Amino acid sequence: MDFFFYICLRRVQKNLICIPYILYQVYKSIKNQLMKKIILLFACVLGFSAFSQIKVLKNETVVEVGKDNSVGLYKKDNKFTINYQDLNTANLNTFRSFSFENLNKDVSGLYELISNGFIDIPVSNIVLELPNDIIELHFEKNFGQPTVQFIQYINKNRKYVGKSQILNKKQVDKIFGRLNGKFSLYEKPETAAMGNPANRPVNSGSAANTGSNKDRKTKK
Repeated sequence: MDFFFYICLRRVQKNLICIPYILYQVYKSIKNQLMKKIILLFACVLGFSAFSQIKVLKNETVVEVGKDNSVGLYKKDNKFTINYQDLNTANLNTFRSFSFENLNKDVSGLYELISNGFIDIPVSNIVLELPNDIIELHFEKNFGQPTVQFIQYINKNRKYVGKSQILNKKQVDKIFGRLNGKFSLYEKPETAAMGNPANRPVNSGSAANTGSNKDRKTKK
C-alpha cells in the first residue's frame, strides 16, 4: 500500500511540488489505518485531477474552396487564406500564405479585381494592403493570354518577398471555387444562385411573346 500511495503522489509531483512530500511524510507517521486510507484516497484524487488538466481543444475545420497546382484558397470560419509555393526562393519546398477576413465581400472583390485585370491589363501592379502583409497583383501576357501573379511583401517588409506561380483565367476560376460551385462559401446563396444562368429570372415580356408566337404557329 505504501508503494501505491507513492505512485499516486508522483502523478502530481510536477504540478504540486511540496504537497507530495508532505503527504508522504504524514502518511508514514500515522499509525491509524483509517486515517491512512483517507490520506490515500486524497492522494488518488489529486493524482487524477492532475491528469484532468489536459483539455481537448475544439478542432475547427479548414475548408478548401479551390486549388490549382501549388496555389489554393481555404476558409476557416470567416477567415480566408491563400497558400502558395514561393518561387522567389532557392528552396522550392517553401510555402507561404496570406489571410484576410471576408468582412465586406472581400473575397468576391478580389476575384472581380483579378477578372477585370484579365480584361484590361493594368499598366502597373495593383497594390493591396492586408492586416499583416502587402499584396501586389502583377498582370502580364504569357503566350498571348493574360496572367496574374501574387507578390507578397511579408509582414509589410519589402525585404522579404514571396511570389506565386503565374495563373491564367481558368486557374483563377478554379482557385476561387468558380468551377466546383464552392464560391457559395464566400457569397450569399441568392448571389450564388444569380450567378447560375439557369437560375436567372426570365423576362416576363419575352416569355409572353414566346407564348403568343407558339399560338400563332399552331393556328396555321
